[in-house]
Amino acid sequence: MDDLTDIFRSFAWENLIEIGLILGIAWAIILVGQKLLPWLAERIPSRYRLYVLALVPIVRLLVIAIAIPLILPRIIEPTFENLFAFMSALGLAIGFALKDYVSSLFAGVVALYEMPYRPGDWIEVEGAYGEVSEMNMRSVEIVTPDDTVVVIPHLKLWDRLIFNSNDGGQNLLCVADFYLAPQHDAAAMRHLLYDVALTSVYLQITQPIVVIVVEKPWGTHYRLKAYPIDPRHQFLFITDLTVRGKAVINDLGIQFASVPVMSDAAA
Repeated sequence: MDDLTDIFRSFAWENLIEIGLILGIAWAIILVGQKLLPWLAERIPSRYRLYVLALVPIVRLLVIAIAIPLILPRIIEPTFENLFAFMSALGLAIGFALKDYVSSLFAGVVALYEMPYRPGDWIEVEGAYGEVSEMNMRSVEIVTPDDTVVVIPHLKLWDRLIFNSNDGGQNLLCVADFYLAPQHDAAAMRHLLYDVALTSVYLQITQPIVVIVVEKPWGTHYRLKAYPIDPRHQFLFITDLTVRGKAVINDLGIQFASVPVMSDAAA
């Protein structure tokens, strides 16, 4: 083929109208899916919420995958040679101009298959921690506990550690830390902290409660581990454990540990 432009159709109004209709319908379906599925997820039993939210990016990808084959024959003559030449030229141009963008797009497709995160998951990437609110083709959006939206390109999948706290489920481990002076009954304190978690209104009762005790040079470190009913309750749950745990410790007259601050010269 002497000229790449030979592969393109001679455009008529009918082609433009058909392409416009396909794009409009595809955009409408994607928009409805992005609004309807999260709305539905909030109104069904919580154990199904994350599964419904995970359908949002899948629906978008399916719509795009169907729209592209419908549009291409209306732009170029649908022969194997034409399609091959067009896709080769397009891939070469995109590869040079939008390398990182295309890398994020491919990583987005990989993310839908491997599912390192999905809507409703609580993830941490390079120090940013929050709930996945939306998965776009190029990026994932998370909302931090301070209600800040952070946009993370999918290409972080290739070379960054991604921490997922609940991995598509309802189980998200919370930890409340207590630092006490060593002069006390550790067995009794461990039992009391266990009861603090057991009586929390946010506790997911079907999951285990664990109290870890570690002796340090400056005192005793208690780590109270338990699971909230909903991952979105994690900070309320930790606050509840901390406040009621401190009340129990104060009622017993146990002193909290104080770590001596080292001076710059000593350090």
